[in-house]
Amino acid sequence: MKKIAYIEIDTHAEIAQAFINIMKHSSDFNVDYYFSKKIKDLVEEDGEQVFLSDSSMLLEQLKLKKYDLIIIGTVHRYFNTFHALVQKYNNTAVIVHNMNFSVASKGTLMKSIFKGDIIYRLKLWWKEGLFYTSKAYRNARNLMVLDEELVSGRYKFLPLFYSENFERQENDHLTVVIPGGVSQKRRDYHHVFKTIQNLKTQEKCEFIFLGKAKDDELKQLVNLSHRLPENVTIQYFSDRVSHTDFEKWMQKADVLWCPIRQKAEFFSRKETYGVTKMTGNLGDAIKYGKIAVFPKDYPSKLEFIVPEEENILEQFKTLKRDHFDFQKSYNKATVLHELEDVLSGLISI
Repeated sequence: MKKIAYIEIDTHAEIAQAFINIMKHSSDFNVDYYFSKKIKDLVEEDGEQVFLSDSSMLLEQLKLKKYDLIIIGTVHRYFNTFHALVQKYNNTAVIVHNMNFSVASKGTLMKSIFKGDIIYRLKLWWKEGLFYTSKAYRNARNLMVLDEELVSGRYKFLPLFYSENFERQENDHLTVVIPGGVSQKRRDYHHVFKTIQNLKTQEKCEFIFLGKAKDDELKQLVNLSHRLPENVTIQYFSDRVSHTDFEKWMQKADVLWCPIRQKAEFFSRKETYGVTKMTGNLGDAIKYGKIAVFPKDYPSKLEFIVPEEENILEQFKTLKRDHFDFQKSYNKATVLHELEDVLSGLISI
């Protein structure tokens, strides 16, 4: 049985969870997980071998065991640690979330320090080896992406997301779920608020803002709730959405509405969803087996990603009646087999 170390001491707990969920069914690989306390507190474990770690102890911990492959879930901090790691260990794979950031030059990173949270970015420079960024990515043997449509050059596809076999729910009214934190920064909620406010419908429909709302967006939701069109209701959350609530509403959804702002930034570097950056809504749609409406300019060939139409209410009603067979392409056994093939290929290189 091959031995893998999976490291997440920074940000993407949801990706670490997806890796746990699929790999617990593998009979070919044994995985040790190295998580920071923040990540460990967010991940649901089920007998996995999990070690509490951080940037100061990670390299010493890895010395204690021999691994066929080391996967680093995120390199957005602790660049000096990860640079040392990819230099020391021959078979490493890094999951890339922002492709333009991963190739940023030293000069570009220097300029970016003064374009955002200066104190935090100076800390990354002085204490965490910010200028090792491109070296950490470049010296890793493999660079992985989680959206197959981002595969190009060195970037290889790491299939993680499979569809849970949930029982399809039949709602007595249209239920549209908008997953993700309610922030204008990465999604166009102004468009959503305006669209809902102008709806005209004889049938009851409900919109669920399935993510924490705060600041200006929360105020707008409060205002919207007092001037909704007839037959339209909304629900929103001013606190972090619990795992139970998230699961409940995602299973209940007739369709997902994902108003992604295609242009994004990471560390002041321009990124483009669907081109240099993946949206978590893609994984949401696959996991819960839901057709998702994306903006017209989002580039995707996937059948369950549908471009938004002008009459979006009629589109939602039509999609509620449609069915995409997620189990055909994204069932657990198929995805696990594909993932094991990829991991075996990484180890045999």
